[in-house]
Amino acid sequence: MRVAVLTGGGDCPGLNPAIRAVVMRLMELGHEPIGLELGWKGLVEGLVTDLSLERVEEIIYQGGTMLGSSRTNPFRVGNEEQLEKCLKNVEALRLDAICALGGEDTLGVAAKFFKLGVNTVGIPKTMDNDLDCTDYTFGFDTAVSVAVDAADRLRDTARSHRRILVLEVMGRHAGWVALYTGIGAGADWILIPEVALDLEEMCAHLKRCRDRGKQYGLVVVSEGIDIPHADTSSVATDAFGHVILRERGVGEFIAKEIEQRVGVETRFAVLGHVQRGGAPTVFDRVLASRLGLRAADLVHERDWGKMASIQGNEIVAVPLEDAVKSLKTIPLELWQQTKSLFSQ
Repeated sequence: MRVAVLTGGGDCPGLNPAIRAVVMRLMELGHEPIGLELGWKGLVEGLVTDLSLERVEEIIYQGGTMLGSSRTNPFRVGNEEQLEKCLKNVEALRLDAICALGGEDTLGVAAKFFKLGVNTVGIPKTMDNDLDCTDYTFGFDTAVSVAVDAADRLRDTARSHRRILVLEVMGRHAGWVALYTGIGAGADWILIPEVALDLEEMCAHLKRCRDRGKQYGLVVVSEGIDIPHADTSSVATDAFGHVILRERGVGEFIAKEIEQRVGVETRFAVLGHVQRGGAPTVFDRVLASRLGLRAADLVHERDWGKMASIQGNEIVAVPLEDAVKSLKTIPLELWQQTKSLFSQ
């Protein structure tokens, strides 16, 4: 079979190891892998690239994606022409199947194409770790490792100047990156989208820390938290209708509120796209490789409309439709347990 491989949405470490694994396994099984550049835009415009052994063999340690990525959504209202081009290019490029590497949006498109009769399989990628039906997505471990390193460095400055520092990390609807970063860095408070913002509770705790002699503080905040009364009507959105979160200024807002309420000089840092780049951790390299191998097997078995997933330590297949039906958010009981780490 002639199998197209594409990566969509935001890039993250682990994409190249996954591409490498799926290509090497497809070759072993006697199939012909080709690359589609720039995600679903590649299918719209027929942007094909070679995926030879020589091209993929050495990319396991590289961040980003050799295929490029975009947030193109051929199913967006008004994009009917793009959708028609995609379906025509499936035939024109003689594609027997498409293997899509992505998160909720990219795999949501793959699920819709499957319903239209296109043979698709998926591989779960997102540094947010919010894709359902899988315990972890590759990219998450690396992103958190980068964020914890940044938090550790900020703590040194906070301690030296006796300030409070706020670190804003990525996370649109789910606070997994913020939660793991905050726990790993020993933060004094964590703000996540799943829990309503309570400035009084947070600032009261930061004051207690000062009163018992801790002359600095570290707060980790997810960029996706809801800020009461914030007007986002003029903020730009992407092709999937998501607000561009960097324009909301969450870290700056939280820092100003803390300084005003606690009476301590407070600065903020926005980690931003630094979390997306760099070499993947060993965990992400291995996870991405295992998921890529399983996705290639799904193609060989003609088990369409499925996503390779890790549950426990087993790599299994789950329906794409189930994986993108709802986001995997932080359970309330996990948050309540975590709060014990900053209750003193």
